[in-house]
Amino acid sequence: MVKHVVTFKFKGSDSERKECARKFADALMALPAQIEELISMEVGINENPAETWDLVLTATAATLDDVAKYSAHPAHVAAVQIIAPYKESRACVDYTV
Repeated sequence: MVKHVVTFKFKGSDSERKECARKFADALMALPAQIEELISMEVGINENPAETWDLVLTATAATLDDVAKYSAHPAHVAAVQIIAPYKESRACVDYTV
């Protein structure tokens, strides 16, 4: 099983970043019902004002190939478009559990 952990930093005002994170989180949480390769998805919006990263997601899939299928799925591509104008940075780690 593979854990796919991604964190995002958005640009804009605090309220713009929070709104972007909320919309993106809602779209991400709908993905497990649409993408069979996803076993689970957890999304968190940062609540710590001392930190600068805005959102983290942890997805679980059976294999790295399944992570690639999830990433290329049209529903995921559409979700990513929500953050396109706001994405400043992205970091990702995939590991086997």
